[in-house]
Amino acid sequence: MDVKVKMPSVIISLEVAEGATVTKGQNVAVIEAMKMKNNTPAPCDGVVKSIAVQVGDRVKPGAVVMTIE
Repeated sequence: MDVKVKMPSVIISLEVAEGATVTKGQNVAVIEAMKMKNNTPAPCDGVVKSIAVQVGDRVKPGAVVMTIE
C-alpha cells in the first residue's frame, strides 16, 4: 500500500527506513504543508518496501512517499 501526501508538501523527516516493520497508525514521516508540520501515519501493518522521497524534497498532492507491503 502506498503512503501518499494529500497537499503540496516538503518532506521534513523520514521516521523509518526501508525494511522496517511498521504498524497501522505508526508515524512514518513528517511533512510540512501550509507552514504546519504534520505526522504521516502508516495506513496498514507491514514492511517498508521502498521509500520514494528524500528529506527536503518538495512533493505534489498524491505523490507517493513510500510503499508498505
